[in-house]
Amino acid sequence: MAKDSNEKVVALNRRASHDYFLEEHFECGLVLTGTEIKSIREGRVQFKDAYITIYKGEAWVKGMHISAYKYGNMFNVDEERDRKLLLHKAEIRKIHQKVKTKGYTLVPVKMYLKQGRAKLDIALAKGKNLYDKRETEKMRDAKREMEKALKLRG
Repeated sequence: MAKDSNEKVVALNRRASHDYFLEEHFECGLVLTGTEIKSIREGRVQFKDAYITIYKGEAWVKGMHISAYKYGNMFNVDEERDRKLLLHKAEIRKIHQKVKTKGYTLVPVKMYLKQGRAKLDIALAKGKNLYDKRETEKMRDAKREMEKALKLRG
């Protein structure tokens, strides 16, 4: 997770915490081509339909949109291409086991720059039902009301 002052959050997937219970987080790198990192530094990343799969012992992020770098001309690549994630083999095995047996899914939560390198925070997640989403919304509203009352009081 991005905690140091030298880390800059580039993109957040707010929809992930709304649709899923995020349980275990992992930090991973990405295999990128030349102009993609320049677009990431500009913050031109979207997670709208992104998800992560494990194929032949490697983790891949699919559906993540990194816009073309506007000065990249012929060096730009497909914006929605599959990108390989850099994780330790033991982490991939652990994640794959949970995804196969316990009904988890892998979702990208946020992308940030750490010491000049693009990192992706991914999470093992379980889907929420409609009543779970309503309960989360009620708790969030109650917390907001309490903070508002304390602010007016003090």
